Amino acid sequence: MWKKITRFVFGEPLPDHIPERISRPISEHSISSEALIGWAQIMLVVFLAVLYAATPKTSQGTSFTPVPWALSVYFSFSVIRLILAYRRFIPRGGMLFSIMMDMGLLMFLIWSFHLQYQQPAAFYLKAPTLLYVFIFIALRTLRFEAKYVVAAGMAAAGGWLLLLYIALKDTSGIIDPITTDYVLYMTSNRVLIGAEIDKVISILVVTAILAVALVRAHRLLIRSVLDNVTAQDLSRFVSPEVTKRIIDSEEQMQAGDREIKPATALFTDIEGFSGISERLNPEQLMSLLNKYLSQVSTIIDSHNGVISQFIGDGILITFNAASTNEDHATSAIRTAQDIQQQINILPFEGGSPLKTRCGINSGDLVVGMVGTKDRLLYTIHGDDVNIAARLEQMNKKFATYILIGENTVKLAGDEFQFQHLGQITMRGRSSPTGVFTVKA
Repeated sequence: MWKKITRFVFGEPLPDHIPERISRPISEHSISSEALIGWAQIMLVVFLAVLYAATPKTSQGTSFTPVPWALSVYFSFSVIRLILAYRRFIPRGGMLFSIMMDMGLLMFLIWSFHLQYQQPAAFYLKAPTLLYVFIFIALRTLRFEAKYVVAAGMAAAGGWLLLLYIALKDTSGIIDPITTDYVLYMTSNRVLIGAEIDKVISILVVTAILAVALVRAHRLLIRSVLDNVTAQDLSRFVSPEVTKRIIDSEEQMQAGDREIKPATALFTDIEGFSGISERLNPEQLMSLLNKYLSQVSTIIDSHNGVISQFIGDGILITFNAASTNEDHATSAIRTAQDIQQQINILPFEGGSPLKTRCGINSGDLVVGMVGTKDRLLYTIHGDDVNIAARLEQMNKKFATYILIGENTVKLAGDEFQFQHLGQITMRGRSSPTGVFTVKA
């Protein structure tokens, strides 16, 4: 029952463990907010000083003027605290001391009014300066930590109760300081207990509301940062285009969500990679693959291609599937050509180049989510994708490094010089397919 109530009031609880990389920037934000609080307090002091200087003085017959002294002390204290905030030198105990000083100086200023105006102590209970309590409490919300708001509210409520106690103890000039008559309370130096308790309750209620709001906001902030960092981390496992597509989706994507669109698929594979794997130890092999994939990815990005899958040492690249590319056939062929011109001549481990075979085909491809409700893969599939995969493998037969299907050749038009290698009936298909390569 209690867990349901706390969940309803404060929102969903946070995970038991928050990674340091999540909590650190939030803590840094809270610490930097102390400087913002410091500037706000200095501006408040300056405003009060200007207001005091411009307002006609109504107290007569006394040279006791505590307002300039209180403002001077508070200004000096705020400047020191601001310097410490920029130097990140305010410990948590110092934060609580700072809050007590804020409220203490304000309560002292209110208390001094009856001396300044030569009235009984109950006189200061009607001072509108009490309203600044709510400003000091609200400033604490900038730190985004509810405990400091609670500390400010408790200090304010406690301070006002102390002032009420002092006013009730001071009976100078008043036979009966307590009244239940509201008019008499407003027109004399008598105390209406209910009115003062209302002020304390207002302080505590405002504090409670702000504290609850901060706890809820802080939990939401943690979960939002956690989700954002998780999304950034996971985006490294899928292309940015796919990530954006998932984020921009109006509804949560499910297995089976798909669309059919004209696109081009490009399969790549490293020639003789099995033999390379035998010669290298695991560390060298991973270093080789990472260097190779980094170089190939740069070429793919330059032609607006999207890496849909890493398949061992092979790559499935799509054009006009996850991102828009009207010249998808041309882009795929240029990607394959650049791989031949830049990667196939680049020395890798042992000084040998990694020659890459490419198979390209275009058609109306099915683009979407496959998998289960708990594990999804955004990819393309269809007969034309299978043809691209077969073409990549057939490079061995034709002693080529780029093979292109007839659909892609038709879409590319006169952009390239193609060589027709024949009509081939591929495994699993009944009709023959035109196979082409592109001249350098």
